[in-house]
Amino acid sequence: MRDLRRDGVPHGNLPLELDAFVGRATELAGLAGALDAARLVTVTGPGGVGKSRLAARAAGRRSPRDGVWRVQLAPVRDEEFVDYAVVEALGLTDHTTRLPRETLLAHLAERELLLLLDGVEHLVDACAALVTELLGRAPGLRVLAVGRRPLGVAGERLVPLAPLSTEEAVELLAVRAGQRSVTCGHDAADPDADRREARELCRRLDGIPLAIELAAGRLGALSPGQVLRRLDDRFRLLTGGDRTALPRHRTLRTAIGWSHELCTPPERLLWARLSVFAGPFDLEAAEYVCSGDGLPADEVLDVLSALLAQSVLTREESPAGVRFRMLDTVRAYGADWLEAAGDADRLRRRHRDWYVGLATWCELEWFSPRQGEVAARVNAELPNLRSALEHCLTEPDDAHLGQYLAGCLWFHWVGCGRLSEGRHWLEQAVRLDAEPTAGEQPRLKALWVLAYVAILQGDTVPALAALQECRREAERSANPTAVAYAEHRTGCLALVTDDMPRAETLLRSALRRYREIGELNSNVLMGQVELAMTRAFQGDLPDAVRLCEDVRQVCEDHGERWARGYALYVLAYAAWSEGNPVRARELLADCLGGAHRFRDQLGSVLAVELLALVTVAEGDAAEAAVLQGAAGRMWPSVGLPLFGSAHYNAPHELCEATAREQLGDERYEECARHGARLGRREAVARALRRPGAPASLPAPRSADGRRTAAGPRTAKPAASPTRKGGETAG
Repeated sequence: MRDLRRDGVPHGNLPLELDAFVGRATELAGLAGALDAARLVTVTGPGGVGKSRLAARAAGRRSPRDGVWRVQLAPVRDEEFVDYAVVEALGLTDHTTRLPRETLLAHLAERELLLLLDGVEHLVDACAALVTELLGRAPGLRVLAVGRRPLGVAGERLVPLAPLSTEEAVELLAVRAGQRSVTCGHDAADPDADRREARELCRRLDGIPLAIELAAGRLGALSPGQVLRRLDDRFRLLTGGDRTALPRHRTLRTAIGWSHELCTPPERLLWARLSVFAGPFDLEAAEYVCSGDGLPADEVLDVLSALLAQSVLTREESPAGVRFRMLDTVRAYGADWLEAAGDADRLRRRHRDWYVGLATWCELEWFSPRQGEVAARVNAELPNLRSALEHCLTEPDDAHLGQYLAGCLWFHWVGCGRLSEGRHWLEQAVRLDAEPTAGEQPRLKALWVLAYVAILQGDTVPALAALQECRREAERSANPTAVAYAEHRTGCLALVTDDMPRAETLLRSALRRYREIGELNSNVLMGQVELAMTRAFQGDLPDAVRLCEDVRQVCEDHGERWARGYALYVLAYAAWSEGNPVRARELLADCLGGAHRFRDQLGSVLAVELLALVTVAEGDAAEAAVLQGAAGRMWPSVGLPLFGSAHYNAPHELCEATAREQLGDERYEECARHGARLGRREAVARALRRPGAPASLPAPRSADGRRTAAGPRTAKPAASPTRKGGETAG
């Protein structure tokens, strides 16, 4: 992806162009003019005509203040998830009970950016409703939509995209075939024969880029004339069909059908079976899901490589490693063949089994040095995991698997910034009736995970109801693991609602139960951190430090980073209260960096809040106010600010009171407003800035109300704090 940066902070997610962009100069100019004239522009045209590529090229030439953000909607099958897809593409996290639409409106209200919605044709109603509301309430937003039909929204400017001209099509064919010109030299008497045949081939393919690229995949073995003659045979075979369809639509299907006919039987078989994947997939998944019944597992790689060479598949690098992707039009063609073969249900079950197994492995490996790898893997696999969840939760016999899968992904919902989506799946899962013998354990897990998610969102009533049901059913079925987790999360609920004695009692009991059953993982360590928080809130910082140092050591031994971050948070508060802001800042920088990498919004905002307190102790009240303003903007996407807890709120109030005393109310509010304008990435970068390093601030106003020169400034020497162990932890 392009690493677009402003003030050192990435903004924008347009992918880098990995191959040459051919032609379309006139269309690019027209699209640029449309984007200048209208806030909503939709590029329309038949499948495979190059809409997405043109839109990305045009968007990449623009430079709005807050970037260009592409939302790939092809993997989204349910209109309900359109908003989630946009939230995800913008890199937002929202741990609250707010709807994703509200998150988007809050994020976009004061921003100037271009939103590229790619592949809207199967989600037109949902996209139209979303775009209408966003444009109506975000004056700095422009939307570039891509689809086979318009959104039908007031003010929409349409840019219909025609096929390539013949010359452009020939150039594309040559470039994709890896040649400067298409000439195989098979006829010395007529050296221009290949070019003439290439022109005819492109004309017969109607200049549709996808069809041309499929044809180019054969030019390594065949001359343009040979391809043209084979294509002619396929045209006669596949012509006709739906006579009400546009000719280009029939031509595209003919081109794909021709490519399909040129495949060997194993290649056709794999093409059809790969259509069950909802997004990118890796080789291991393809080997498991698609092998057997005519395609041995050890042959999948060779057959997949053949499909890759013919442009049926594309290869991409990702943080999770090499992945393969099938263009949506090509995938749909394969899905038709899979349905016709009567094999779709079996392949969907194999797809489900693979991703249930993957989630199981990822949950186990979350408590290991591979935690970062697991986070990247699940993020990359999310479209397929959603597809597996959808399958499980709509098939009556698979309800227990849906409950298991939704609960198994607790670490992703909680630790990687997807509380809202996790709650969606968990609530669906616990409503299902599964066979008692098969579904009892999975449902209990789904219940305590649902409660955990709701607690972190600040939604205590449904959290308590889920925990009571989980505890009751766990005791009835003599399930000690579920009892321990229900007790643990009930203690967590008491912690955030300021009932410290009850929280301590429940958490100590839960930790004792974990030891008795031999449970040790990130959840158990978080229970110990939460116990440390109760001790700190009750004035015993030495005991809190002891508990968190033990957690940190276990995390170091096992390579665990997520729970370790929360232990560092408590240790940082202890360091600050003992008069060591340098040590506190060091610990918090480590904590915040890890939380931000995992997209853990709760861990991030807690660290920023405490960094503000450390900053005011260092003597930089203005920067502390900026950080408090930034944290104030982050909290609405997490939940109830500081959980509505008096204990969690005490450091915030101390920081604000100190900063206001040093700055005065007007200057404090000015700096806080400056911080509130920072996005999440900008806020984290600001919080991690070294003390004394230059940072932009609004210039103070002079006596006559005008601003003075701002310029960089450095922090004043820190005054040693006097607060000791009896104070509350953040």
